[in-house]
Amino acid sequence: MIYMDNAATTMHKPQEVIDAVVNAMNSMGNAGRGASEAALSASRVIYDTRDRLAELFGAEDARRIAFTSNSTESLNIAIKGSLNPGDHVITTVLEHNSVLRPLYEMEKNGVELSIIRCDEKGMPDISQMEASIKENTKMIICTNGSNLTGNYVDVSVIGKMAHAHGLMFAVDASQTAGVFPINVQKMNIDILCFTGHKGLLAPQGTGGIYVKEGIELRPLKTGGSGIQTYSKEHPVQMPTALEAGTLNGHGIAGLHAALGYLKKEGIDNIRRKEQELMWRFYNGVKDIPGVKIYGDYSQKERCAIVTLNIGDYDSSEVSDELLMEYDISTRPGAHCAPLMHEALGTVEQGAVRFSFSHYNTDEEVDTAIRAIRELAVEEA
Repeated sequence: MIYMDNAATTMHKPQEVIDAVVNAMNSMGNAGRGASEAALSASRVIYDTRDRLAELFGAEDARRIAFTSNSTESLNIAIKGSLNPGDHVITTVLEHNSVLRPLYEMEKNGVELSIIRCDEKGMPDISQMEASIKENTKMIICTNGSNLTGNYVDVSVIGKMAHAHGLMFAVDASQTAGVFPINVQKMNIDILCFTGHKGLLAPQGTGGIYVKEGIELRPLKTGGSGIQTYSKEHPVQMPTALEAGTLNGHGIAGLHAALGYLKKEGIDNIRRKEQELMWRFYNGVKDIPGVKIYGDYSQKERCAIVTLNIGDYDSSEVSDELLMEYDISTRPGAHCAPLMHEALGTVEQGAVRFSFSHYNTDEEVDTAIRAIRELAVEEA
């Protein structure tokens, strides 16, 4: 199978990630729950993984990073742990439902919500974002990269603007962590939410949240912590404050190995390869009659995503044909990005998303180009 659904999850993982998970499942105990070698070994891997994440994201202290199961959990912590009735929060139409649904839930509980529109190419209107700031505005939260169009959002500009107004700034880095350089201090990011199973090349069920020193979030869950057992309240010190219960040690061992792979290969090199494949595909399909591509391709820096439609051909049918006739895996439909589809006018048809990995080849991309060309002829 030619796998081109890497924005959903990177299926091809480095061999060292697979080996690390297998080794952990044969040897790892429960971190912070005992003094056995198995427990201490787990603690060391988890501690070192925090260190590697802190280095990757430019965090001031590794203890400011808590592990979660994915970006969705991290975003729920960021949103539900910081906003209160009467607060005002600003977001964009680019957002995934992992941002929108928690915000809608908070809106029902008395939080005021403003959603910033985008232009015809799917780029958010930053000037409208600043114009929407009010006396009770507490937070701006937005994506670093659209999972639908692949548009890269320069969050450093938004972070600078947010801090100029004394606002908290939270970023969804689901599509950019492990792919684009992120420095939370230089980019004025107060909360960074990320997943392990996409650009970080780690197992599913891994993720995390960075919380800037001085910011306290209400935990989403409380319970076993391995420390302060006789306290009726969950510990408030990071990272334990946001980590209740046994961590996914086996997955984190895989994340640890993945971070080592990314450092060895270089995220700039990986991104360059993925973008070369993306541009090869884009240039191969953009002039095919009947093909419409969504997103801003005036950007050199963008996520390795090309989303398109062929005439009035239903996106699910196109994706099925790609799989059944060409053995190409893509993602049709709505991509958990309802407001972006509304803005692009693709609610009924959906769209077909191709998303590339550095493990893809030129030959695979050329096969995908040929497939779109042939399907476009059939539709015509």
